[in-house]
Amino acid sequence: MELEELQSAWTQLSNELNHQKKLTNKIILDMTKQKYQNTFTTITKYETIGAFVCFAIALFVLLNFGKLDTWYLQVCGVLTLSFLIVLPAMVLTTLKRIKNIDILNGSYKDNLKHYLKTKNRLLKLQQVGIAIGFMGLFFIVPVTSKIISNKNVFLTSLKTEQYVLFAITMVAMVFFCKWAYNGYLKVTRSAQELLQDLE
Repeated sequence: MELEELQSAWTQLSNELNHQKKLTNKIILDMTKQKYQNTFTTITKYETIGAFVCFAIALFVLLNFGKLDTWYLQVCGVLTLSFLIVLPAMVLTTLKRIKNIDILNGSYKDNLKHYLKTKNRLLKLQQVGIAIGFMGLFFIVPVTSKIISNKNVFLTSLKTEQYVLFAITMVAMVFFCKWAYNGYLKVTRSAQELLQDLE
């Protein structure tokens, strides 16, 4: 084999290896992107179901808003509607934004910066949701009580078993909120590690 043929064969082999390397890198990036998006799939499903439940309850409250016959029950009704509509919509929007970060385009630095900003917003929304959820008991319970049983809890004294039930609800909410928030931390940490592996 002459030198020119050897150089030609070497160049062809080098081109094929470069092509193979690019193809392998593309496959790895595609798999990482899919894995990244799948990280948020389960949490998005739960949040979507939760949002539909909230929207259905909000519709129920809206259809029965006329039963809230005092100004303070109407204020509680508006707060309830805001909680049931605004917060789930904001969480779903932020989840969509974080899930759809295009890690194949843009620089690693820009993608990570965008991810961290969106992640912090998502976690902040969860913290706000937890805080409002606890405060929400004080404006959601009066609304549901008035709509369902036509009782104004502000004008009735609670029985001992109602105080116990309220305390049990608060404790259960603490455990559920802690569990849910830890789930968010785990998911966002896992997604961040996937992004950092691309560096």
